[in-house]
Amino acid sequence: MANVLKVTLVKSTIGAIPKHKKTAAALGLTKLNKTVEQKDNAAIRGMVDSIRHLVKVEEA
Repeated sequence: MANVLKVTLVKSTIGAIPKHKKTAAALGLTKLNKTVEQKDNAAIRGMVDSIRHLVKVEEA
């Protein structure tokens, strides 16, 4: 599987800006420590960059 990002929610969205909560939900990150695999493209990179303080990203 080339060009895949593993994104893990490591900080709670409680108290976060509503836009950041929606971005995390759009990535499929609903619970703390949940990991999802997303395709590596510009849209996903932008979403991850906007909530980089809440997530951990690994290239798979």
